[in-house]
Amino acid sequence: MKRSITLIVTMILVIPMFQSCVPGGKYNTLHDRSVGYMNERDEFKTDNLELSMMNRELEARIKAIETEITGMEETKDSLQKEIDDARTEYAIIDNRYTELQKAQEDLIQGNVAETRRLLRELQTAQETLQNKEDILRQLESGMDAKRTELDELTFELEKRNARLVELERILDAQQNAVRELKKKVSDALFGFENNGLTVTQKNGKVYVSLDEKLLFKTGSYDIDANGRDALMKLSSLLARNKDIQIMIEGHTDDVPYISSGQLKDNWDLSVKRATTVVRVLLDGSGIDPRRLTASGRGEYLPVDNAKTTGARQKNRRTEIILTPDLDELYRIIESF
Repeated sequence: MKRSITLIVTMILVIPMFQSCVPGGKYNTLHDRSVGYMNERDEFKTDNLELSMMNRELEARIKAIETEITGMEETKDSLQKEIDDARTEYAIIDNRYTELQKAQEDLIQGNVAETRRLLRELQTAQETLQNKEDILRQLESGMDAKRTELDELTFELEKRNARLVELERILDAQQNAVRELKKKVSDALFGFENNGLTVTQKNGKVYVSLDEKLLFKTGSYDIDANGRDALMKLSSLLARNKDIQIMIEGHTDDVPYISSGQLKDNWDLSVKRATTVVRVLLDGSGIDPRRLTASGRGEYLPVDNAKTTGARQKNRRTEIILTPDLDELYRIIESF
Protein backbone atom coordinates (compact mmCIF):
# COMPACT_ATOMS: atom_id res chain seq x y z
CA MET A 1 0.00 0.00 0.00
CA LYS A 2 1.60 3.19 -1.10
CA ARG A 3 1.63 6.24 1.11
CA SER A 4 2.58 9.80 0.16
CA ILE A 5 5.18 11.69 2.04
CA THR A 6 2.61 14.22 3.10
CA LEU A 7 0.29 11.59 4.69
CA ILE A 8 3.20 9.95 6.54
CA VAL A 9 4.27 13.26 8.02
CA THR A 10 0.69 14.01 9.03
CA MET A 11 0.21 10.60 10.72
CA ILE A 12 3.49 10.90 12.60
CA LEU A 13 2.25 14.17 14.07
CA VAL A 14 -1.29 13.03 14.77
CA ILE A 15 -1.07 9.43 16.08
CA PRO A 16 0.82 10.10 19.35
CA MET A 17 -1.75 12.75 20.26
CA PHE A 18 -4.72 10.42 20.28
CA GLN A 19 -3.72 7.27 22.13
CA SER A 20 -6.36 5.95 24.49
CA CYS A 21 -6.48 3.58 27.48
CA VAL A 22 -7.71 0.05 27.06
CA PRO A 23 -10.76 -0.93 29.21
CA GLY A 24 -9.61 -3.70 31.59
CA GLY A 25 -12.86 -4.78 33.32
CA LYS A 26 -13.41 -7.95 31.34
CA TYR A 27 -9.71 -8.84 31.54
CA ASN A 28 -9.71 -8.49 35.34
CA THR A 29 -12.86 -10.61 35.66
CA LEU A 30 -11.40 -13.39 33.54
CA HIS A 31 -8.07 -13.09 35.31
CA ASP A 32 -9.78 -13.44 38.71
CA ARG A 33 -11.67 -16.46 37.42
CA SER A 34 -8.42 -18.01 36.21
CA VAL A 35 -6.83 -17.38 39.63
CA GLY A 36 -9.89 -19.00 41.20
CA TYR A 37 -9.38 -22.07 39.01
CA MET A 38 -5.73 -22.29 40.03
CA ASN A 39 -6.67 -21.98 43.73
CA GLU A 40 -9.30 -24.66 43.34
CA ARG A 41 -6.70 -26.92 41.71
CA ASP A 42 -4.59 -26.73 44.88
CA GLU A 43 -7.54 -27.84 46.99
CA PHE A 44 -7.69 -31.14 45.09
CA LYS A 45 -4.42 -32.28 46.73
CA THR A 46 -6.07 -33.30 50.01
CA ASP A 47 -6.38 -37.07 50.35
CA ASN A 48 -6.30 -38.90 53.78
CA LEU A 49 -9.81 -40.24 54.30
CA GLU A 50 -10.83 -43.79 55.07
CA LEU A 51 -10.79 -46.25 52.19
CA SER A 52 -14.34 -46.04 50.90
CA MET A 53 -14.66 -42.24 51.47
CA MET A 54 -11.42 -41.62 49.61
CA ASN A 55 -12.76 -43.39 46.52
CA ARG A 56 -16.02 -41.43 46.61
CA GLU A 57 -14.06 -38.21 47.04
CA LEU A 58 -11.85 -39.01 44.05
CA GLU A 59 -14.88 -39.79 41.93
CA ALA A 60 -16.60 -36.55 43.02
CA ARG A 61 -13.45 -34.54 42.29
CA ILE A 62 -13.13 -36.12 38.86
CA LYS A 63 -16.74 -35.20 38.06
CA ALA A 64 -16.14 -31.64 39.32
CA ILE A 65 -12.98 -31.30 37.21
CA GLU A 66 -14.77 -32.65 34.16
CA THR A 67 -17.52 -30.07 34.75
CA GLU A 68 -14.91 -27.32 35.11
CA ILE A 69 -13.14 -28.41 31.93
CA THR A 70 -16.46 -28.35 30.11
CA GLY A 71 -17.07 -24.82 31.44
CA MET A 72 -13.55 -23.74 30.47
CA GLU A 73 -14.02 -25.17 26.98
CA GLU A 74 -17.26 -23.23 26.67
CA THR A 75 -15.48 -20.08 27.87
CA LYS A 76 -12.68 -20.76 25.40
CA ASP A 77 -15.21 -21.11 22.57
CA SER A 78 -16.88 -17.87 23.64
CA LEU A 79 -13.54 -16.04 23.76
CA GLN A 80 -12.56 -17.52 20.43
CA LYS A 81 -15.79 -16.16 18.92
CA GLU A 82 -15.10 -12.73 20.42
CA ILE A 83 -11.58 -12.84 19.01
CA ASP A 84 -12.93 -13.81 15.59
CA ASP A 85 -15.46 -10.97 15.80
CA ALA A 86 -12.69 -8.60 16.86
CA ARG A 87 -10.56 -9.72 13.92
CA THR A 88 -13.50 -9.16 11.58
CA GLU A 89 -14.01 -5.74 13.09
CA TYR A 90 -10.31 -5.10 12.77
CA ALA A 91 -10.43 -6.02 9.07
CA ILE A 92 -13.34 -3.67 8.52
CA ILE A 93 -11.51 -0.84 10.24
CA ASP A 94 -8.35 -1.64 8.32
CA ASN A 95 -10.29 -1.45 5.04
CA ARG A 96 -11.76 1.82 6.06
CA TYR A 97 -8.33 3.04 6.99
CA THR A 98 -7.06 2.01 3.55
CA GLU A 99 -9.88 3.94 1.95
CA LEU A 100 -8.91 6.89 4.09
CA GLN A 101 -5.34 6.74 2.86
CA LYS A 102 -6.53 6.76 -0.72
CA ALA A 103 -8.34 9.99 -0.06
CA GLN A 104 -5.37 11.71 1.54
CA GLU A 105 -5.96 15.10 -0.09
CA ASP A 106 -9.51 15.31 1.25
CA LEU A 107 -8.31 14.29 4.69
CA ILE A 108 -5.70 17.05 4.67
CA GLN A 109 -8.33 19.63 3.70
CA GLY A 110 -10.79 18.93 6.50
CA ASN A 111 -11.40 15.25 7.29
CA VAL A 112 -8.72 14.92 10.01
CA ALA A 113 -11.33 14.18 12.73
CA GLU A 114 -12.52 11.06 10.89
CA THR A 115 -8.94 9.89 10.54
CA ARG A 116 -8.36 10.33 14.25
CA ARG A 117 -11.52 8.37 15.10
CA LEU A 118 -10.51 5.52 12.83
CA LEU A 119 -7.02 5.47 14.29
CA ARG A 120 -8.47 5.23 17.80
CA GLU A 121 -10.79 2.42 16.78
CA LEU A 122 -7.94 0.59 15.12
CA GLN A 123 -5.69 0.90 18.15
CA THR A 124 -8.49 -0.19 20.53
CA ALA A 125 -9.31 -3.19 18.34
CA GLN A 126 -5.67 -4.24 18.27
CA GLU A 127 -5.30 -3.99 22.05
CA THR A 128 -8.61 -5.79 22.70
CA LEU A 129 -7.59 -8.59 20.36
CA GLN A 130 -4.23 -8.94 22.11
CA ASN A 131 -5.86 -9.06 25.58
CA LYS A 132 -8.32 -11.72 24.50
CA GLU A 133 -5.56 -13.80 22.96
CA ASP A 134 -3.62 -13.56 26.25
CA ILE A 135 -6.70 -14.69 28.23
CA LEU A 136 -7.25 -17.55 25.81
CA ARG A 137 -3.66 -18.76 26.27
CA GLN A 138 -4.10 -18.62 30.07
CA LEU A 139 -7.30 -20.65 29.86
CA GLU A 140 -5.66 -23.22 27.61
CA SER A 141 -2.79 -23.53 30.09
CA GLY A 142 -5.26 -23.97 32.97
CA MET A 143 -7.16 -26.62 31.03
CA ASP A 144 -3.94 -28.52 30.37
CA ALA A 145 -3.15 -28.50 34.09
CA LYS A 146 -6.68 -29.69 34.93
CA ARG A 147 -6.46 -32.49 32.39
CA THR A 148 -3.13 -33.57 33.86
CA GLU A 149 -4.59 -33.63 37.37
CA LEU A 150 -7.65 -35.48 36.09
CA ASP A 151 -5.40 -38.12 34.52
CA GLU A 152 -3.46 -38.50 37.77
CA LEU A 153 -6.64 -38.81 39.84
CA THR A 154 -8.12 -41.30 37.40
CA PHE A 155 -4.94 -43.41 37.54
CA GLU A 156 -4.93 -43.30 41.36
CA LEU A 157 -8.61 -44.25 41.46
CA GLU A 158 -7.99 -47.20 39.16
CA LYS A 159 -5.15 -48.40 41.40
CA ARG A 160 -7.32 -48.09 44.50
CA ASN A 161 -10.19 -49.89 42.83
CA ALA A 162 -7.84 -52.71 41.88
CA ARG A 163 -6.66 -52.96 45.49
CA LEU A 164 -10.29 -52.93 46.68
CA VAL A 165 -11.12 -55.82 44.35
CA GLU A 166 -8.11 -57.72 45.69
CA LEU A 167 -9.12 -56.87 49.26
CA GLU A 168 -12.67 -58.12 48.66
CA ARG A 169 -11.28 -61.32 47.17
CA ILE A 170 -9.06 -61.92 50.19
CA LEU A 171 -11.89 -61.05 52.62
CA ASP A 172 -14.15 -63.56 50.90
CA ALA A 173 -11.38 -66.15 51.07
CA GLN A 174 -10.83 -65.38 54.77
CA GLN A 175 -14.54 -65.67 55.52
CA ASN A 176 -14.71 -68.96 53.66
CA ALA A 177 -11.67 -70.16 55.57
CA VAL A 178 -13.28 -69.23 58.91
CA ARG A 179 -16.52 -70.99 57.97
CA GLU A 180 -14.59 -74.07 56.90
CA LEU A 181 -12.55 -73.95 60.12
CA LYS A 182 -15.72 -73.72 62.23
CA LYS A 183 -17.15 -76.75 60.43
CA LYS A 184 -13.95 -78.73 60.99
CA VAL A 185 -13.91 -77.82 64.69
CA SER A 186 -17.58 -78.73 65.11
CA ASP A 187 -16.98 -82.04 63.36
CA ALA A 188 -13.91 -82.78 65.49
CA LEU A 189 -15.79 -81.99 68.71
CA PHE A 190 -18.98 -83.79 67.75
CA GLY A 191 -20.59 -85.07 70.91
CA PHE A 192 -19.12 -82.31 73.08
CA GLU A 193 -20.88 -79.37 71.44
CA ASN A 194 -23.86 -78.16 73.49
CA ASN A 195 -22.63 -80.33 76.34
CA GLY A 196 -20.53 -77.71 78.06
CA LEU A 197 -18.85 -76.70 74.79
CA THR A 198 -19.94 -74.25 72.08
CA VAL A 199 -18.37 -73.33 68.74
CA THR A 200 -19.17 -69.88 67.31
CA GLN A 201 -17.89 -67.64 64.53
CA LYS A 202 -17.49 -63.87 64.90
CA ASN A 203 -15.13 -61.08 63.85
CA GLY A 204 -13.33 -63.40 61.43
CA LYS A 205 -12.41 -65.88 64.18
CA VAL A 206 -13.70 -69.17 65.57
CA TYR A 207 -14.41 -69.28 69.32
CA VAL A 208 -14.43 -72.61 71.17
CA SER A 209 -15.91 -71.91 74.60
CA LEU A 210 -15.63 -74.61 77.27
CA ASP A 211 -17.67 -74.35 80.47
CA GLU A 212 -15.91 -74.80 83.77
CA LYS A 213 -17.86 -78.04 84.40
CA LEU A 214 -16.27 -79.59 81.30
CA LEU A 215 -12.67 -78.72 82.23
CA PHE A 216 -12.16 -77.75 85.85
CA LYS A 217 -13.62 -78.17 89.26
CA THR A 218 -14.49 -74.99 91.15
CA GLY A 219 -11.34 -73.16 92.21
CA SER A 220 -9.11 -75.73 90.49
CA TYR A 221 -6.92 -75.70 87.42
CA ASP A 222 -6.64 -79.49 87.01
CA ILE A 223 -8.43 -80.63 83.84
CA ASP A 224 -11.03 -83.40 84.08
CA ALA A 225 -10.70 -86.45 81.84
CA ASN A 226 -13.74 -85.49 79.74
CA GLY A 227 -12.31 -82.03 79.07
CA ARG A 228 -8.89 -83.47 78.30
CA ASP A 229 -10.50 -85.75 75.70
CA ALA A 230 -12.14 -82.75 74.00
CA LEU A 231 -8.85 -80.83 73.98
CA MET A 232 -6.95 -83.76 72.49
CA LYS A 233 -9.46 -84.01 69.63
CA LEU A 234 -9.11 -80.29 69.02
CA SER A 235 -5.29 -80.44 69.16
CA SER A 236 -5.26 -83.13 66.50
CA LEU A 237 -7.22 -80.84 64.18
CA LEU A 238 -5.02 -77.82 64.96
CA ALA A 239 -1.86 -79.79 64.30
CA ARG A 240 -3.05 -80.43 60.74
CA ASN A 241 -3.98 -76.77 60.12
CA LYS A 242 -0.65 -75.05 60.63
CA ASP A 243 -1.76 -71.54 59.58
CA ILE A 244 -4.17 -71.14 62.51
CA GLN A 245 -3.11 -68.94 65.43
CA ILE A 246 -4.41 -70.12 68.82
CA MET A 247 -5.30 -67.87 71.79
CA ILE A 248 -6.42 -69.50 75.08
CA GLU A 249 -8.28 -67.19 77.49
CA GLY A 250 -9.19 -68.16 81.02
CA HIS A 251 -12.26 -66.48 82.64
CA THR A 252 -13.63 -66.61 86.18
CA ASP A 253 -16.72 -65.25 87.90
CA ASP A 254 -16.66 -62.25 90.23
CA VAL A 255 -16.57 -64.26 93.46
CA PRO A 256 -13.22 -63.49 95.13
CA TYR A 257 -10.80 -66.41 95.05
CA ILE A 258 -9.64 -67.60 98.46
CA SER A 259 -5.86 -67.55 98.29
CA SER A 260 -4.18 -70.91 98.68
CA GLY A 261 -0.78 -72.15 97.64
CA GLN A 262 0.66 -70.27 94.66
CA LEU A 263 -2.65 -68.70 93.54
CA LYS A 264 -3.58 -65.33 95.01
CA ASP A 265 -6.73 -64.27 93.19
CA ASN A 266 -8.94 -64.78 90.12
CA TRP A 267 -6.20 -63.35 87.90
CA ASP A 268 -3.85 -66.13 88.90
CA LEU A 269 -6.57 -68.76 88.55
CA SER A 270 -7.59 -67.64 85.04
CA VAL A 271 -3.97 -67.52 83.84
CA LYS A 272 -3.16 -70.90 85.37
CA ARG A 273 -6.19 -72.48 83.66
CA ALA A 274 -5.11 -70.99 80.32
CA THR A 275 -1.57 -72.31 80.62
CA THR A 276 -2.90 -75.73 81.66
CA VAL A 277 -4.98 -75.90 78.47
CA VAL A 278 -1.91 -74.85 76.46
CA ARG A 279 0.10 -77.74 77.85
CA VAL A 280 -2.66 -80.23 77.05
CA LEU A 281 -2.89 -78.97 73.46
CA LEU A 282 0.88 -79.23 73.05
CA ASP A 283 1.19 -82.65 74.64
CA GLY A 284 2.21 -85.01 71.83
CA SER A 285 0.35 -83.00 69.17
CA GLY A 286 3.35 -81.56 67.33
CA ILE A 287 1.80 -78.06 67.36
CA ASP A 288 4.42 -75.30 67.10
CA PRO A 289 4.36 -73.56 70.50
CA ARG A 290 4.84 -70.21 68.75
CA ARG A 291 1.27 -70.50 67.50
CA LEU A 292 -0.20 -70.48 71.02
CA THR A 293 -0.82 -67.62 73.43
CA ALA A 294 -2.14 -68.04 77.01
CA SER A 295 -4.10 -65.19 78.56
CA GLY A 296 -5.94 -64.72 81.84
CA ARG A 297 -8.96 -62.38 81.93
CA GLY A 298 -10.04 -62.95 85.51
CA GLU A 299 -13.64 -61.81 86.13
CA TYR A 300 -13.31 -58.70 83.94
CA LEU A 301 -14.83 -59.97 80.67
CA PRO A 302 -18.11 -61.64 81.68
CA VAL A 303 -20.71 -62.88 79.19
CA ASP A 304 -23.49 -62.20 81.72
CA ASN A 305 -23.29 -59.31 84.23
CA ALA A 306 -26.09 -60.58 86.45
CA LYS A 307 -25.21 -61.46 90.04
CA THR A 308 -26.89 -64.85 89.87
CA THR A 309 -25.66 -68.42 90.13
CA GLY A 310 -26.54 -69.10 86.49
CA ALA A 311 -24.72 -65.98 85.26
CA ARG A 312 -21.62 -66.76 87.26
CA GLN A 313 -21.61 -70.31 85.89
CA LYS A 314 -21.63 -68.90 82.33
CA ASN A 315 -18.75 -66.60 83.16
CA ARG A 316 -16.55 -69.43 84.49
CA ARG A 317 -15.25 -70.60 81.15
CA THR A 318 -12.18 -71.12 78.99
CA GLU A 319 -12.19 -69.81 75.42
CA ILE A 320 -9.94 -71.07 72.64
CA ILE A 321 -9.85 -68.42 69.92
CA LEU A 322 -8.72 -69.62 66.49
CA THR A 323 -7.55 -67.03 63.95
CA PRO A 324 -6.69 -67.88 60.31
CA ASP A 325 -3.57 -66.35 58.77
CA LEU A 326 -4.33 -62.68 57.98
CA ASP A 327 -0.90 -61.61 56.68
CA GLU A 328 -2.08 -61.19 53.09
CA LEU A 329 -5.11 -59.19 54.23
CA TYR A 330 -2.94 -56.86 56.33
CA ARG A 331 -0.56 -56.39 53.42
CA ILE A 332 -3.40 -55.21 51.17
CA ILE A 333 -4.78 -52.88 53.85
CA GLU A 334 -1.36 -51.31 54.49
CA SER A 335 -0.99 -50.56 50.76
CA PHE A 336 -3.86 -48.03 50.89
